[in-house]
Amino acid sequence: MAKFGLSQPLRRIEDPRLLKGGGRYTDDIAVKSGAAHGVVLRSPHAAARILSIDTAAALEVPGVLAVITAREWAEEGLGEIPCVIPLKNSDGTDRAQTPRGALAEDRVRFVGDPVAFIVAETPQAARDGAEAVMVDYDVLPSATDLATAHEPGASLVWDEVGSNVAFDWETGDKEKAEALVQQAAHVTRLTVVNNRVIVASMEGRAAIAEYDAAAEKFTLTCGTQGSWLVKNLLAGNVFKVAPEKIRVITPDVGGGFGMKLYLYAEYALVCMAARRLGRPVKWTSERTEAFQSDTHGRDNITLGELAVDKDGRFLALRTRNYANMGAYLSTFAPMIPTMAGTKVLASVYNFQVIHARVIGVLTNTVPVDAYRGAGRPESNYVVERLIDAAAREVGIDRVEIRRRNMVASSAMPYVSAMGQRYDSGEFARVLDAALAKADWAGFPARRAASEARGLKRGIGLAYYLEATGGGPTERAEVRFAADGFAEVLVGTQSTGQGHETAYAMLTSNELGIPMDRIRIIQGDSDEIPTGGGTGGARSLYSEGQAILLTTATVIEKGKQAASEHLEAAVSDIEFTPGGFGEGKGGKFAVVGTDRGVGILELAAIQKARAAKGEPATLLDAAEVAEIKSHTFPNGCHVAEVEIEPDTGLITVPRYIVVDDVGHAVNPMIVRGQVHGGVAQGIGQAVHERTAYDKESGQLLSASFMDYALPRAEDLPDIEVDLIEVPCETNPLGVKGAGEAGAVGSPPAMMNALVDALSTVGVNHIDMPATPETVWKAIAEAQAA
Repeated sequence: MAKFGLSQPLRRIEDPRLLKGGGRYTDDIAVKSGAAHGVVLRSPHAAARILSIDTAAALEVPGVLAVITAREWAEEGLGEIPCVIPLKNSDGTDRAQTPRGALAEDRVRFVGDPVAFIVAETPQAARDGAEAVMVDYDVLPSATDLATAHEPGASLVWDEVGSNVAFDWETGDKEKAEALVQQAAHVTRLTVVNNRVIVASMEGRAAIAEYDAAAEKFTLTCGTQGSWLVKNLLAGNVFKVAPEKIRVITPDVGGGFGMKLYLYAEYALVCMAARRLGRPVKWTSERTEAFQSDTHGRDNITLGELAVDKDGRFLALRTRNYANMGAYLSTFAPMIPTMAGTKVLASVYNFQVIHARVIGVLTNTVPVDAYRGAGRPESNYVVERLIDAAAREVGIDRVEIRRRNMVASSAMPYVSAMGQRYDSGEFARVLDAALAKADWAGFPARRAASEARGLKRGIGLAYYLEATGGGPTERAEVRFAADGFAEVLVGTQSTGQGHETAYAMLTSNELGIPMDRIRIIQGDSDEIPTGGGTGGARSLYSEGQAILLTTATVIEKGKQAASEHLEAAVSDIEFTPGGFGEGKGGKFAVVGTDRGVGILELAAIQKARAAKGEPATLLDAAEVAEIKSHTFPNGCHVAEVEIEPDTGLITVPRYIVVDDVGHAVNPMIVRGQVHGGVAQGIGQAVHERTAYDKESGQLLSASFMDYALPRAEDLPDIEVDLIEVPCETNPLGVKGAGEAGAVGSPPAMMNALVDALSTVGVNHIDMPATPETVWKAIAEAQAA
């Protein structure tokens, strides 16, 4: 299948299994006989004191086995669901603490806050039991509006904090930025909203827990983006046991996008209940429950200032970002708008200085954490919107002002104003390719044709730069199984990206083993001792390096084994990866002779010798790669939109992407990843609105009846070209591609909308630009 090696657009090898219904997701797993089912009773109020919880009637419901509240949680001495990110405020003090048990004890802080866990023989009995739990609430005023929650006098989410500011953090040279702003020929100021989005993965969250009393060990099966984080937090923070007492198994996962990284209360609750009852316990989220309990994404209000000199060259960038944290600080939440988001504020441009301030705001809403891109889309958004606004204000073409300020390829390696070292990049080349592909020069004719049909047409571009992230190490293991397959055990977790195909391609390329004889294994924290999981677009360049190290060790061990088998010196053994007979893979041979042995055959011979107790050098190997540098994928998005002025209806007739993700191991998978990211970005830009009632704090968009995910008919034919500028900091030359589409698409869409609306006097509009919002903007401009 992979006879042409890497860089081939191979169809994903996992797709036939998944498309034919062969996927095995958490809720598909048949639990053992005697398994119980859990239901979470959630707060109907955004803010309230819990005066009492009466569980007596619930315990009388037929089939109900237990009702767990914060009291039972405390009786077992269990710990908190932690935020793992320490953060210093700009004055040197620590960020606020928002301690969170699995169940609310004396106060609820958002609609959906878990209050009790009801376990019963059947899901219906558990639901009936939940309805019978009597909770006496003293309802309090809530704060759900990010724009006002941080102000003095707002209702407090946490009395102990004393305000709704969880942290006030800054980075960059404040004094130099102020000086350059004062000296600038022009300063563009713009406030943009990065709207809250609900992740809505195709597969909802679910969990199954079992407890082995004799071994005092939990086994948790759930959809994660890496079993090891959940395992370590459960062991160290919740149950306070040795890590080996927790096993986390992740089967197939139907979408994650950051939301499935974390330890959720439900995962701890099923474990506690399984130990308490001595039987397996299963919980499966319903869709509205997911809207109210899965972490949300984005939700920023950012004030940006761009200072330019008389020639339109960028001097300084200043941002003040109000970032909604929700009611509790989620696992990585403080890092997303701070360290993760601000490091790409310089993007691909020559700023002299940047200063960024981030205010984390607590509100009575679902906690907010990483969502595809994790801070980087938000930063790229404000930069690209500011640049378009500056171009209009100073009278420089928006393409020209970007080109004038781009870092030249000759400047590589380049250290940005945010201290990031870009190892490679040809930004002007990528920009030119995107403009050519989009026929930028021919747009006036297309606009005129749209005008003739009564439509407003706009074109917008956004150049983005991503900075990938993740753990400092990654592990891979290659084992030769008894059935003749090579098994590759990896520390990342596929949630739909095509990891099985990419890793099989790499392994096949190095060892010459046909892809149909390679089996990728992931997600079991007992079988795979360590792993960094999937997040920050890290998987291919991190796991890829581990696979390269491991396959190199396999080859070295194979040379030793071949020398024994072929009775030759190790120095006389050479390995050729390609084509030693169908099904046999690469070949070890004695130099200058026709004597050799295939890698799969050799592995089987050595396994057989070892099984007989004979001396044997096994080819199995495992290595941990140190990930010394992350990557900076970048690219240019060009969107064209048409607007029907009488209704505000938006269509997207063309969408162009030209990306530099370094060496594309499988261009087909890369394009698929970009398509998905662009779909999510278009959704955020013009469809998805998360609405809370300001008085009651109720989530008004808590189902697909009220939350508008884009449909197939809403999306254009997304054209993607790849310009490969190999990364210099990893041996594969790859740059992370998984999040890139979601980074460039929102500003490209919104810049196109503003371009279309500028003909009627609208120079700014915020996401989500729904038809109602667009219609109102047109009406207000015409009235003025």
